[in-house]
Amino acid sequence: MNIEDRRFIFQDLRSIEGYIDPPDALVFKALLQAQTRDDLKGGMAEIGVYYGRSYFLLRKFAGTQEKVLGVDLFDLDPPEDGSLDQYERLMENGRRLGFAMDEDLIIRGDSTRLAPAEITSRIGPARFFSIDGGHHLHHVLADAKLAMEVIASHGIIVFGDTFNQAWPEVTVGVADCLRTHGHSIVCFGMTKYKTYVCRREFHATYAGAIATDPDLQALGHVDTQFLGSNVVRLHNPMRRRVMYELMVRSGLGGFSERIYRSKVKQVRDNAAGT
Repeated sequence: MNIEDRRFIFQDLRSIEGYIDPPDALVFKALLQAQTRDDLKGGMAEIGVYYGRSYFLLRKFAGTQEKVLGVDLFDLDPPEDGSLDQYERLMENGRRLGFAMDEDLIIRGDSTRLAPAEITSRIGPARFFSIDGGHHLHHVLADAKLAMEVIASHGIIVFGDTFNQAWPEVTVGVADCLRTHGHSIVCFGMTKYKTYVCRREFHATYAGAIATDPDLQALGHVDTQFLGSNVVRLHNPMRRRVMYELMVRSGLGGFSERIYRSKVKQVRDNAAGT
């Protein structure tokens, strides 16, 4: 990972309110870069933009001709101090990070009412689709159905907040989706809160990308099964999570990524010595 990418993931994204943490940001990066290396092109989309943390991660690793679409209700109450509302803050965050903000690529509305053409007409078939919108069962099933209708043959769908005990219906929705469409899509990767799925014929490609990416070697890798599919489960030890948060909260965010880099170096040194 080059210096620019490290700074973006461990510093720039931290300046945006949101929920994607370094492990999943690194998984996003690994998968998007693997697609780029294999010339697997397409647009990208995210349902549930919030203030843009993961949306701008997609923007960072999109190709020059690839478009990224964001969908959100943008209905959060504006701050009492009269500052920018949710939509305005998203647009301002993008400009601050140096991204050109195209309002036609931000849909303000209910994702469950979107027609597939409303997405493909803007970005074409999607190579990466992140779902982190409504967390009740009907939201998850509707968003999953929409994603499956617009992803390219090599497309990846990411479900947010899977296995989060605060939102049990997300897990039910993901499981229902995989059981219903298991003939065509399977899970290939998991983290603490996200589940990564793709079409069966690309399972080995994406599972391999996660298993071998150098920047993911700081995480624990466990082979497991989920609904009949082999899955790489990535585990970020509690000690590292605590150390990372302490550094960030102490104003040492610029150095926090060294927690991950030091472990990667140790893994490489151990491999070289065997």
